[in-house]
Amino acid sequence: MFDSNSFPRFGDKQNSEFFETYLHRVLAERDRCGLTELIGGIEALMISVEPGKSLEYIAELALMTPYHYLVTLDSARHYTHVLRIDMNSPDILLREVKDASYSDIFRNLNDMYPVGARRPHSRYLGEILYASNRHEVVAMQQDREFRFFGLGQLADLDLPLNVSLSKPSPYTQNVVGYMERPEDGIRVYQHGESIILNEAQAAYERGKEMQDQIGIKGMIMPIDHLATRVYSQNREVALLEYLALSSYYYWGSYDIRDQNSSTNVTKNVRGQPETKSPAKVFTANNLPYCVNHLDKLPSPTESFVRNYGPRLHHMALSVADGQTQGMENIDFVVQQIAAQGKGFLLDTVGSREEGLKQIFSSASDFSSLIIEYVQRFDGFQGFFARDNVAQLTYAAGLEEGVRASAN
Repeated sequence: MFDSNSFPRFGDKQNSEFFETYLHRVLAERDRCGLTELIGGIEALMISVEPGKSLEYIAELALMTPYHYLVTLDSARHYTHVLRIDMNSPDILLREVKDASYSDIFRNLNDMYPVGARRPHSRYLGEILYASNRHEVVAMQQDREFRFFGLGQLADLDLPLNVSLSKPSPYTQNVVGYMERPEDGIRVYQHGESIILNEAQAAYERGKEMQDQIGIKGMIMPIDHLATRVYSQNREVALLEYLALSSYYYWGSYDIRDQNSSTNVTKNVRGQPETKSPAKVFTANNLPYCVNHLDKLPSPTESFVRNYGPRLHHMALSVADGQTQGMENIDFVVQQIAAQGKGFLLDTVGSREEGLKQIFSSASDFSSLIIEYVQRFDGFQGFFARDNVAQLTYAAGLEEGVRASAN
């Protein structure tokens, strides 16, 4: 029997009485009814890109991450490329629509926002979680008033039929899915015809050859955390919603006052390493944009949400601890990738004395997602350093797409 309320709390962000009351109740009820036991870690991440852009993104991910191209699922309206590290880390399902005029609920979400609409098919869709009994989990969640796409709707959306998907969250606009498989079995997605697409294989090999050539092969580790940005008024309910849908617990929140924001962390209740089931981070303004003219505070997080919509902002990957050519590994990795033309929003921040170093890449031209690299020194157990987060948040606020749309 899990006790999801038993974990130590970190951070200094003051939550409301409503949040503290319902946090305890949500987690206790989830444990009591067995959902915590039935729901496991993250099995896959779903990302969509513009028509004709998935091959370039595969090459980019092959260079910047440890992911490998596995197979392409060729269906009526999409190519879905399955990228995998191994069975101990989440897959990436990379969807590319075949017809640029295609429209569905996910494109409609993009069209609502000025920068999001510039790439109408590019967005992070959400996570698929492991479920030991998928249908039981969905039935229990539906009884709790969570809504799911029906089988016919999944077919219309051209999505895997062996995955149950919630409808987009009103707070994060992400979906949460559940899939079932034997614990020692491989992940299989019931979707389209499985093929090895020669062009995808070539793009993957091009990225991996470059990764090897520049000397960073083996330095970049699996995903450490996934960071979603939401409106300030939705911070607490977005956390409660994700905790109700998952088997994660509330690790804590830090107030980043310099940037008028907070960073809020949830982790898997089973204590699995983040490489197996990444932490989920939610970032929100402390004050909403509509009153910001009174205090003239920075507002990078809310500006991002107003321009792109609530959505995933970045994927953070660990860098193996150590040094190469007299530099910390993270500095060497960034130097080598930058030399290939990939931009970064700032220099690495942090130090060995502080316990970790971090950096943000520029947003991908293909998915609009930022890659964060983080190197933790000597087994550092903290999740982040407050000064690092402030600098990263500031740099992300200067990202060209956000500035251009704000003018």
